[in-house]
Amino acid sequence: MIKVIYFFHRRMDVSVEDFQKYWRTTHGDLIRRIPGIRRYAQCHTLLSGYGRPVPPVLDGVEEISYDSTTDFASAIETPAGEAAMADLANFVDTNRVRHIVTEAIEIKPGTIQEGMVKNIELVTRKQGMPIVEFHSYWRDFHGPLAAKIEVIRRYVQSHTLMDEYEKEAPPAYDGVAETWFADTAAMRLSATTPEYTATRADERNFLTEPLPFIITREVKIV
Repeated sequence: MIKVIYFFHRRMDVSVEDFQKYWRTTHGDLIRRIPGIRRYAQCHTLLSGYGRPVPPVLDGVEEISYDSTTDFASAIETPAGEAAMADLANFVDTNRVRHIVTEAIEIKPGTIQEGMVKNIELVTRKQGMPIVEFHSYWRDFHGPLAAKIEVIRRYVQSHTLMDEYEKEAPPAYDGVAETWFADTAAMRLSATTPEYTATRADERNFLTEPLPFIITREVKIV
């Protein structure tokens, strides 16, 4: 199974609240009609993130899973797929839409429960680091290190597929790291632990810092 991840900035003439409502309802209904989708979730940036001096790096992330890249390619060419893509212009800044095609790797299993918050980090490998070496290090060394942070309820790495690097335009990111917490208080607590300190210290070994991130709530549509 593959997971296609879209990165959204809202249209500047659309409020955050209207953006999230339209995305969840009208656009969500259009996505439901696309054949071949195995899972579809929207990750809405928390409204509290807009009260800070620096606005969130994204207004949301959309995740759509298919059995294969072939199914994905076929789905977006159907009338339903074309309609959903055309609808983005009604609420998203389409000039800034980016996506990556990934393999999701569950590092720390856990059940997604209502009310959880989800931290999404946009991952770019350290300059000069070979692609294969990066993905191996992230999965096999850094992943288990981060999984030791006790308050993390679930941790998934989505690795950009190797085929994406062979295309004319390089992928927007090398992957996405997703961690779930019971609430924002638990997320803040995690930053006080020695396991968190060790995890952050390791990032300089393979990542471009600082990592852009958003704090979201996941809305499962399919």
